[in-house]
Amino acid sequence: MQGRGYIRSVYPLLFLLLLTSCGVSKSLKDLPDIGQYEAKAPERIHVSDSTFFSEKGYLTKNEYGLWELYIEGNPLELGLTTGSLTQELFHKQEEALLTKVDELVPSNTKQYLLRKFLAWFNRKMYLNIQEEYKTEIYGISKYASDTYAHIADAYPRILYLHGAHDIGHALQDLALVGCSSFAVWGDQTEDGQLIIGRNFDFYAGDDFAEEKIIAFVNPDEGHKFMSVTWGGMIGVVSGMNDQGLTVTINAGKSKFPLVAKTPISLVTREILQYAATIEEAVAIARKREVFVSESIFVGSAKDKKAAVIEVSPKNFGVYEVQNTDQLICSNHFQSAAYTADKKNQRHILESHSQYRYDRMEELLVQTDKTTVQSAVDILRDKQGLNGKEIGYGNEKALNQLLAHHGIVFKPEELLVWVSSNPYQLGEFVAYDLNTVFKTIVNDPQKVTLAEKNLTIPEDPFQYSRAYQNYQEYRRLKNKVVMAITSDGHLEQSLLKELQYHNPEYWEAHYLVGRYQYGRGYYTAALKAFEQALTKEITTVPDKENVIRYIKKIKRRLHL
Repeated sequence: MQGRGYIRSVYPLLFLLLLTSCGVSKSLKDLPDIGQYEAKAPERIHVSDSTFFSEKGYLTKNEYGLWELYIEGNPLELGLTTGSLTQELFHKQEEALLTKVDELVPSNTKQYLLRKFLAWFNRKMYLNIQEEYKTEIYGISKYASDTYAHIADAYPRILYLHGAHDIGHALQDLALVGCSSFAVWGDQTEDGQLIIGRNFDFYAGDDFAEEKIIAFVNPDEGHKFMSVTWGGMIGVVSGMNDQGLTVTINAGKSKFPLVAKTPISLVTREILQYAATIEEAVAIARKREVFVSESIFVGSAKDKKAAVIEVSPKNFGVYEVQNTDQLICSNHFQSAAYTADKKNQRHILESHSQYRYDRMEELLVQTDKTTVQSAVDILRDKQGLNGKEIGYGNEKALNQLLAHHGIVFKPEELLVWVSSNPYQLGEFVAYDLNTVFKTIVNDPQKVTLAEKNLTIPEDPFQYSRAYQNYQEYRRLKNKVVMAITSDGHLEQSLLKELQYHNPEYWEAHYLVGRYQYGRGYYTAALKAFEQALTKEITTVPDKENVIRYIKKIKRRLHL
């Protein structure tokens, strides 16, 4: 077993890949009833490699490297327009995921067994997805790549892709994505208005996060909304509608489910499209069956506050704060409904969730009156409690230098800021929903919808020697992990380089210890493990694992 940093990066991707490439049936009989909708394959006008138009929408890449997508119409039109406009991004996303299958699961036998299991696991997912969303997915699937037709038909392949977050979470519960969210309002903010910040730390490889799409959706039914997404995805992980309602998701500790039901991103899509208040959001979440545990963080301009809806296969709770203008959420449940949940209690004690919660609380206390800039600063924070240096990439940090995106909402003004690459270090690009949809109608060929005067500048850290060292650490880490798993040979100088480039990160020393132990260099391994033990280790099980290695080595050396 490698360090958690390695597990974190591989397993969500592994099960995402298996889900999309191995776990779907060759066909799916339950197709949506598209006969009720009038729609035709849209003609796409190719203006340039970064700008496309059609009758019901357009796609363009702005100067910050973010793709801006606008779509309108009924569910079938939404799907067809999205598929047509984003097809290159859609194909790139599939390729980025599916080409890694053989690399991650080289055994044909293991692929076969997992394929059989996941086909069984997903057997009832389609019964738990709203007809309009199946229709939209069907429209997108018409533009799926033919390259993967041998794996599964396009529609079921894309349908099950929407459960990727859930199934990666369910099948490898150790690899919970470490999302962090907070909201402040009233006396806690400079102008008394609600501000929400969140990091979406779902990591499925660098290529996966490269082409972020900011989608602006104008459906025939429900509210207009924006969300941060990627090619082929209609679900919502972070978004806000034109009523000032925001939704984001944070994974919780789950029991292993027996069958896939409603993907959480489609529950949050429904909330964003049809709810205007916290009460309406709760009502929608309550009627949907999910198959993993998740915190749905909801902010509301109308309610002028935020709340957390905590859902799981067999429980449901709502957490709202009393006598305070601040709400924090990491990856454990806080409502009364989960007070006696032993899995949640153990997760609080053993994981990094409480640590990140405490760090957010600490930073908010240190901030006199929160502004959008200070919210961004919190999301970019790379240190531990009390400003401790804990190494770059540590899951105890709010900025783990792996996030798909960071985002800040100001719902009462319908303003949103989305991070640009890399991670949360690029500019936080501003959008104003008061004007976005009007601009599209009045000037559909405007170069960008971003509000340049409101955009938050990039983090200078990305130009620092420390950041360069971290990037080199990641490169070297891949070599060390490969050597550990394949019993390969490395020069001792490379191991020293690994530690040098990220000296405060426990994982750097742990991986060196693992390599030395595997080669039988027990004295060198003991030194590395003891050094790891002096650092801020991510979780209790990780620390216990390091201690076990130390004890084993001392027994071997009769120390």
